Amino acid sequence: MNLDFPTEVVKEGETSVVVPKLKAYVKEVWEYAPSKAPVFYNPTMELNRDLAVLVLQTYQRKISKEVFVCEPLAGCGIRSLRFAVEIEGVRKVVANDINPQATKLAKLNVERNKLTEKVSITNEDANLLLSRYAAPRNRFSFVDVDPFGSPVPYMDSAVRALRNGGLLVLTATDMAPLCGVHPKACVRKYGGKPLRTGYCHELAVRLLAGCLTMTAAKHDIGVEVIFSHSTDHYVRAYAIVHRGAKQADNSIRKMGHILHCFTCLHREVSEGMFSPWKQDCVECGSKLNAAGPLWLGKIFDKEFCVLMEKEVAEMHLGQKKKIHKLLSLSRIEAEAPVTYYAMDKVCHKMNLRIPPLTKTIDELKTAGFQATPTHFNSRGIRTDAPSSVLKAHIRRLVET
Repeated sequence: MNLDFPTEVVKEGETSVVVPKLKAYVKEVWEYAPSKAPVFYNPTMELNRDLAVLVLQTYQRKISKEVFVCEPLAGCGIRSLRFAVEIEGVRKVVANDINPQATKLAKLNVERNKLTEKVSITNEDANLLLSRYAAPRNRFSFVDVDPFGSPVPYMDSAVRALRNGGLLVLTATDMAPLCGVHPKACVRKYGGKPLRTGYCHELAVRLLAGCLTMTAAKHDIGVEVIFSHSTDHYVRAYAIVHRGAKQADNSIRKMGHILHCFTCLHREVSEGMFSPWKQDCVECGSKLNAAGPLWLGKIFDKEFCVLMEKEVAEMHLGQKKKIHKLLSLSRIEAEAPVTYYAMDKVCHKMNLRIPPLTKTIDELKTAGFQATPTHFNSRGIRTDAPSSVLKAHIRRLVET
């Protein structure tokens, strides 16, 4: 098969694929090569793809059934091919892209890997493809929506295309709206207000999960977030869907707001979509700001994280070291309080240097509070200690 653009062969995981030669499309160091190439391929998203492979294998083992997989925005097809090659129990993979050049390259990769029986390539609009599989007994077990930007335009059709108990994965790379730089865009797309706080990356995950919850509820579908992570320029959420009006109602009960005081950095949770929240901070009396409505439920399932840790030991993944660290932190975070304190932000406000993270955590634990590190921020601490108590411990540690 002849391609009219330069290519190269790369190996990722256990899969070898032909991809666009990105160096051919960059003239200046600041240029973003993946968006300039005729077919989208981003080598820096290897961790994203490794985790997708790991999660799908863990999920397949947990349900003990063959899985029917869809990637509606497949690009060169590297992720779909990795699903077919590296995961036991995959019955069929449907890989789609609206770009004819992408489907041409994906077909070449399918033939190279002798997967024509297992992987089918389609060339159409992603929503149209997903809608074709919305009927009962025709639905997917696993749908991975990984767009360049927001996944919101694909949520409705992705939810409808999943069977009961199926797993939906969403990537959001539009971090400026989700982290509060463009709040109007976030309200418009995700239906919730962001805040520019030290824990804005967690808010981004919760806003994404909240948008999914309300989108699924329109179709009488509930969601259960089993894993999420924030890496580099994107956030990613993994959620199992449960069909039924009661399931949808149960999910909506996990929606609410996070109240934040920009004066003293106090934060608290206000449960419920429509319940009135406090106006004044209990710590300093300043006016509280609200983020949401957003998802207040768990963003990690501890049991699923443990299963992933067992599974990763048996797999050949290029980013295994990073995955081990991410999973160990996620397992600890699963039972920790909502939001975290970014120590650099807290100490900057106090005009103090940052004390050692482990010592601060130990101090808080000794005082009887929960305290854990977080994968969202290498200087972050999840704790149920009030901001005044945290500040007192920081001041003591710095002074001594």
